[in-house]
Amino acid sequence: MHNEVEPRQSPLAACHVEARGQMVDFAGWHLPVQYKGRGLVAEHLATRSHCGLFDVSHMGEIVVEGPDAVAEVNRLVTNNVAKLEDGDACYALLCHPDGGTVDDLYVYRLDAKRILLVVNAANVAKDFDHMKRHATQPECFADRSDSFAQIALQGPQAGEILADVADGDAIGLPRNRIRVHDFRGAGLLVATTGYTGERGFEIYTPPEVAPDLWRALMSAGKTRGISPVGLGARDTLRLEMGYPLYGNDLTDQINGLEARLGWAIKFKAGDYVGREALLAVKRSGPARRLVGLDMIDRGVPRAGYPVMQGGEVVGAVTSGTHSPSLGRPIGLALVPTRLSEIGTVLAIDIRGRHRNAAVCRFPFYSGD
Repeated sequence: MHNEVEPRQSPLAACHVEARGQMVDFAGWHLPVQYKGRGLVAEHLATRSHCGLFDVSHMGEIVVEGPDAVAEVNRLVTNNVAKLEDGDACYALLCHPDGGTVDDLYVYRLDAKRILLVVNAANVAKDFDHMKRHATQPECFADRSDSFAQIALQGPQAGEILADVADGDAIGLPRNRIRVHDFRGAGLLVATTGYTGERGFEIYTPPEVAPDLWRALMSAGKTRGISPVGLGARDTLRLEMGYPLYGNDLTDQINGLEARLGWAIKFKAGDYVGREALLAVKRSGPARRLVGLDMIDRGVPRAGYPVMQGGEVVGAVTSGTHSPSLGRPIGLALVPTRLSEIGTVLAIDIRGRHRNAAVCRFPFYSGD
């Protein structure tokens, strides 16, 4: 007998069928990898030049409520939540006591007594358990993932499109803000955040409202070059920006300093879980670092490919692809710090053939 759990359907499943989404199972969900008649490259470039619409309903939402909500979250994450104003957001890491990364997440301060934590789909149960185990008031934490669908609207035209459908205060704000917008009587949480490097929004909506919102955004964007975007282009867009993917560039065994996320680790934020271990890594210097890869020889670096120097395996590619914006292969790899200097030449074992690559800066893509 098979005990395989059926993948969950997104509240937007019917919209993906209408748009001819090519569905795959991802992190326990049935989601489009791309759309027939469009494809990964076209979806990626549409997001960069016009606007992309993404179903990210698989992400998890954990709500922390109570008079001590800010203090509870500050004891768990690496960024300083106490410095956020109401309606502000920040990126942060959730750490094990040894400094390894439980997850990376977004923290939205809705008000002084209510914080929304958005976590990766595959980690919801793990994160929720970790939070409750390390909280002083675990009853403040609630997994509300079933109460939200999430739609990302990303790209240069995103503001104009959203203004046509659900105008509100988030439009025109800088990154890392969240406001309430109205859509046909329903309240939307609209955040100026995203995983593409483009200006845009991540919209948290009741699941039953999501299909109407998706169709309204697609309709408003029809003359503005909007495209539905699947998981494939979501990955190439984030990799061009050097944004980490949990499970690849960040793991239980890879800490934030190794992954070059020191900007999201505030040592004066309080005594959060993992702080002492990360402080020790900072003092001694990480033994390995995440680096960008610029291929010298032909070949595309892919996650898991060995990184070689002098015939010895010294690390591994964590993420890699052919960049649609740049027209060339790019990758990230975890290597010893001594080999992380810009310009260092390494070899990538691509199916038994060693292809040279140079360590380079990332992000790889800039819209300028």
